[in-house]
Amino acid sequence: MPKSNFERMIELAVETFAAHNDPAQLNVDEEIIEHLQRIHPATLSDYQEGDGPVCWVLLIPTTTEIMNQFVKGEISETELLNKTPMNASYDALYLCSVLVLPEYRRLGIAKGVIYKAIQSIRSDFPIKSLFVWNFSMEGALFAENIANNEGLPLLKRDNAF
Repeated sequence: MPKSNFERMIELAVETFAAHNDPAQLNVDEEIIEHLQRIHPATLSDYQEGDGPVCWVLLIPTTTEIMNQFVKGEISETELLNKTPMNASYDALYLCSVLVLPEYRRLGIAKGVIYKAIQSIRSDFPIKSLFVWNFSMEGALFAENIANNEGLPLLKRDNAF
């Protein structure tokens, strides 16, 4: 029996990030999902087709101070999330991850999902900058495109690739 889209997305996340082997990365589980949802409902967004998700986007609104600590490598992704205060006025947005199943890439799905999520977050918070920790050249180019289209400066943590 073929794997569901959900199972394939989990495999893609593991092979792309291998977060379970890197304590600096956020290892998303149910507790993390609940925490993210309390920050803002659009932190986790997806696009469903067929038997499940074909695209996942994870964004974390935070403060400029925490963004700067992360970009400089002073704190990990987990610390970024844990240090982000609840019910604050967030002015920085971390583009944590974008995953798309191979056969759905280059169709504009990820852009549609991320623009909708960013619009939702920006309607509630005065986002002034976007930041990333790139794990691929495609991710780096995608982040630059998103930042340009949103009119936001893009700050980058040293590349992991």
